[in-house]
Amino acid sequence: MTTVKGAAIRSTSMSGRIGACALAFLLLAACRPYADFALPRSAASSAAEVGFTAQPDAGLTPGAPGEWDSSDVLNPSVVSHGNQYWNFYSGFDGKVWSTGLAVSPDGIRWSKQGKVLSPDPGTWEGDYIAANGSAIWRNNEFLYWYQAGKRGEFRIGLARSSDGRNWRKEPTPVLERGPYRSWDEFDVADPYVLELDGLLYMYYLGQDRAARQQIGVARSSDGVHWEKLRSNPVLELPQPGSGSFAEHGLGEPAVFQWNQRYWMLYTGRDTNEYRRIGAAWSDDGVHWHPQSQPFSGTAVWDNKVICDPTVLNENGMVRVWFGGGNVASPDERLHGSIGAAVLQ
Repeated sequence: MTTVKGAAIRSTSMSGRIGACALAFLLLAACRPYADFALPRSAASSAAEVGFTAQPDAGLTPGAPGEWDSSDVLNPSVVSHGNQYWNFYSGFDGKVWSTGLAVSPDGIRWSKQGKVLSPDPGTWEGDYIAANGSAIWRNNEFLYWYQAGKRGEFRIGLARSSDGRNWRKEPTPVLERGPYRSWDEFDVADPYVLELDGLLYMYYLGQDRAARQQIGVARSSDGVHWEKLRSNPVLELPQPGSGSFAEHGLGEPAVFQWNQRYWMLYTGRDTNEYRRIGAAWSDDGVHWHPQSQPFSGTAVWDNKVICDPTVLNENGMVRVWFGGGNVASPDERLHGSIGAAVLQ
């Protein structure tokens, strides 16, 4: 973060002071650009509420004691490529979150391929997390945006791979935290990226100094240089005391096109740290209309938490993969596993 403090050089003229202020503004703008934009407008005239039908059993479960994903497997990011499904998921061993790969012929039966990405101590990533990411296939390679850093200082990085197993990281974060007292001053996390008309749009969680978690959007042409929407956040917290399923926090967005609308699935945290998945629709990707009822886990393995959705629209059939747990926890040690569902 670039901080500009009180004048270190005194100017003897008004033009000098104006020039210094202009330079400071330009430096800040260059480090953290903002813009007014929307996604290409959709053509639908109405939207009905959607339903969520989950398979009863988890498709991907924690590893054996001592393995890198022995505590939790969560945050799937599923890509359909080369006649199979690639699942870049997050695994936790009780100390460190890393990213692993599982592959499947049908999106149901998964074969773990091992850990593919870990945090690099001594860099901006720290030693806690390099996970909670979003993958796409673009220009003959996988692009994977992920969160890393210390708690309360999360930022978003980018890694690339031609085979899904060997990755090269950008040396610095590609999405930084916001300025002083902004809605995303303390954390930017939970990226979810989609491509439309040659542009990339990233929906992400932002956290402010009051620990409020909300959802915003940024756009990019190359996946490295991003500009945030000036009017962020696009999905805000419900009123305190409302009893909403998302009263304690919003995050983990998944945005996709379906029936000529934009849809977002997102995770909401209530005051007891139960987590459920909400749905919202939009004409422009900026102004969102949440539906009235969230989706809850109904199986033993996900009866306290369902979270972390990722979505593929396969010729009108919308498939969802999500994390779940049977311990009410905001982040980890919830016996996390990954399941699948379809939207109706």
